[in-house]
Amino acid sequence: MFRFICLIAIFSVAVNGACDNACNGHGSCTTDDICQCYDNWGIGLSHDSGDCSDRVCPYELSWVDTPDNTGRHHKYVECAGQGVCDRTTGMCTCFDGYEGKACHRRSCPNDCSGHGTCEYIDNLRYAATWNDYSPIGIQEHAASFKYKGWDSMKSRACVCDPTYGDFDCSKRMCPYGTDVLDNRDNLLISAKYQTQTIVLASSIIPSTTVATAPSGSVVYDSVDSMIGDTFALTFKSRLNESFTTMPIVMNPRNTGKLANDIMLALLKLPNRVIDGVQVKAQLHWTSGLYTVDATTKLPTDTESTGTYTARNLVNITVTFTGPSVQGPQHLLNVEWRPCGNGCTPKITGLPLQTTRQFAALGSNNVTESTKSDYNSYECGRRGKCDYTTGLCTCFTGYTGDNCNTLTTLV
Repeated sequence: MFRFICLIAIFSVAVNGACDNACNGHGSCTTDDICQCYDNWGIGLSHDSGDCSDRVCPYELSWVDTPDNTGRHHKYVECAGQGVCDRTTGMCTCFDGYEGKACHRRSCPNDCSGHGTCEYIDNLRYAATWNDYSPIGIQEHAASFKYKGWDSMKSRACVCDPTYGDFDCSKRMCPYGTDVLDNRDNLLISAKYQTQTIVLASSIIPSTTVATAPSGSVVYDSVDSMIGDTFALTFKSRLNESFTTMPIVMNPRNTGKLANDIMLALLKLPNRVIDGVQVKAQLHWTSGLYTVDATTKLPTDTESTGTYTARNLVNITVTFTGPSVQGPQHLLNVEWRPCGNGCTPKITGLPLQTTRQFAALGSNNVTESTKSDYNSYECGRRGKCDYTTGLCTCFTGYTGDNCNTLTTLV
């Protein structure tokens, strides 16, 4: 019995007592007196098992590292290679310009100075409105230019609030205006203002035709489906301020009144952000090839078996003529989706086309149809911006918010 007890004691020491510091309670003692550490425990820079007394910090894709034998970069390393691990807490102390539990993301300069948001490169967008980057003008399928680089959720930059600029959003923006002394190449031709064309295509196709032409062409008339509905327009200024008009009643049968209502809605935007505009509206006919769908009995564009003529487009042209908006402006944005209780502005929305129901019919679109001969510069290029106040200090002989008014003629 005495020998049996001694053997058990010797075996227990060999198994549990031989590992260094009993693995500190963070691992299992295996054969050959080696600790098998639990997850996130080890010792030293190489994280050998040792006595499992050190914490391991989080791993992330390395910002900069040497390639492996296959030439691959950006391997997973501790603290993403931009921080030092605190072995007692298992937390990274990141170098300047990096943050996160594994130093895996860039911090924005000066935290965007409190005048912007810090956004991942994957969330940054090229355009001011969807119209600026839509490849075919269809709102449902506007291109987003999704970034697929290795640092898509690591690199970040500031997106400044309206009226603020620079990389850290620390500077106030000053008004923009045309340079009153800028000369065009041909002064015998009147200067052109920027004109934007809005195309609104109804998605409603009548179940019966209005008429059938002698040639066999089917004639549709669907603009009436929009009568009485309301929509709005959003304008983004050169200072990145967004303003949305009051509800505008759609009346394609009275294009003169429709144009006047749009003009008044734009001129009533706050701060006289649009100080001069001309608007025209007209119905537009389209034609193309069609075939009849066996289920809906309505024309489709899958193949060509006949011709159609449809009056379902409303063309609206908006020309910016005011001194503050004479140069190139951001494209307008059409607010056409329903916006009900608790939504501003409260609109019924328009039944607009988001897919091509007819071949060559066109789609909802906003384009720059006429480029401006006028320019648009900070302080009209005739003053200096005070970035602490956002006010222009005009040079001698000029005045106005954007320094585009002459005080002397010589």
